[in-house]
Amino acid sequence: MKRKVPLKALDIVVILLALGLTGFSAFTVYGKPRDTTRVVINGSGREWVFPLDADETVAVPGPLGNTIVRIQDNQAWVESSPCTNQVCVAAGHVHQRGEWVACLPNNVFLMVEGQEVRRHVPDSTSW
Repeated sequence: MKRKVPLKALDIVVILLALGLTGFSAFTVYGKPRDTTRVVINGSGREWVFPLDADETVAVPGPLGNTIVRIQDNQAWVESSPCTNQVCVAAGHVHQRGEWVACLPNNVFLMVEGQEVRRHVPDSTSW
């Protein structure tokens, strides 16, 4: 028969510290509500993802040149594009989940998405 070793005070302190650290880590990672609203930009086979509250300017390369996408003040928009019709620039600002802007001549697509919205990316027939 094995002999039982009683727990000492320091053993109990170490166990409690380990449990407390585990609980704190779990709360830090999983307990905070996060705003997962983000801007996803697709173009030239690449993808950029930024939080909607970022302050970013992205030059997205396309077959016609660079399309400039701006993210600021919880909004995103196409600031300029080398396409001739400029529909993407005229589309204005997007800020709600599910809203999108596309520059079809330059193959650039941006969308505001979040946790409860399924991602809608145009298929190859849209380009």
